Amino acid sequence: MNIAFFLTQKKDVVYLKNNVTIRQALEKMEYHRYSAVPLIDKEGRYTGTLTEGDLLWHMKHNDELSFKDAYKVNIRDVNKHMTNNAVKIDSDMQNLIELAKKQNFVPVVDDNEIFIGIIKRSDIISYRHDNIDKQDKQDKQDKQEKDLALIS
Repeated sequence: MNIAFFLTQKKDVVYLKNNVTIRQALEKMEYHRYSAVPLIDKEGRYTGTLTEGDLLWHMKHNDELSFKDAYKVNIRDVNKHMTNNAVKIDSDMQNLIELAKKQNFVPVVDDNEIFIGIIKRSDIISYRHDNIDKQDKQDKQDKQEKDLALIS
């Protein structure tokens, strides 16, 4: 199966550019109620993931930094503690699933490392769950047909 089937395109993804401030990041994450978002550079390349924890730890370790002053600090200055590895759009399902086991979302890039979207772990699980249900129903129907054939 092609992983593009699961892709949430960049236009539908909440992400941040590397040149925003801590305050802008916090406000965007709060508004969308996300605890982690992909980061991209000015060329559109995926550069990492920013989490609420990254922001909290940065503020904790910088006593002079208050929320009021968060507009003065760029997120490039924040240490990132999570590494969400990206996959290329032509990657195989096995590679995707290996990453999705450890990440809530898997960033997807093209051949030039340009960020094109994400694949959410929940979408993979939902797809697999739906297919298990379909297979269970088909197995049940096949068994009923087999049982009827034996009776006839």
